[in-house]
Amino acid sequence: MTEPLMPLATGVWLVDNTSLSFAQIAKFCGLHELEVQGIADEQVAVNIVGLDPVANGQLTWEEIERCQNDPKANLQIVIDDVPAKTRSGGAKYTPVSKRQDKPDAIAWLLRHHPELTDAQISKIVGTTKPTITSIRERTHWNMSNIKPIDPVLLGLCKQTELDAAVKKAAPRRAQVEEEQNAE
Repeated sequence: MTEPLMPLATGVWLVDNTSLSFAQIAKFCGLHELEVQGIADEQVAVNIVGLDPVANGQLTWEEIERCQNDPKANLQIVIDDVPAKTRSGGAKYTPVSKRQDKPDAIAWLLRHHPELTDAQISKIVGTTKPTITSIRERTHWNMSNIKPIDPVLLGLCKQTELDAAVKKAAPRRAQVEEEQNAE
């Protein structure tokens, strides 16, 4: 069962504002029964302000009343139907410590996935097209120190992002291989 946000503060509020049993509160908050009894006796969580789970949308008054009337019933947390927010498009932040790894990731992508366009590589790694071009043409200022390393291992992208880009570029792969064989 999912625990409420800030379980100790929620337990304090439930002890102060409801007639639920210690066992019900303990089970809902993920606390031990003796901990809840300590809250009621003001020995535990003395300086913690109670957090209203009804105001937070984690419980309803109907649920509390149902459990107050039936001591054997367990409180059920309200589950949100709102999906988690996904990251919108745009540039993603790369920590300073990982920025030096971008050329290595670009070199790996160019070697192992030549079918990817510059725009796709730019989106995966978070770099500029001139940098990609300079690495492809071996004119990058630090070319002698660039070693191709998987961008997923470097932490510059997720495996799912890389797989999606490769899958999207798959029809181009045969065309790129024909061009390489012709040379």
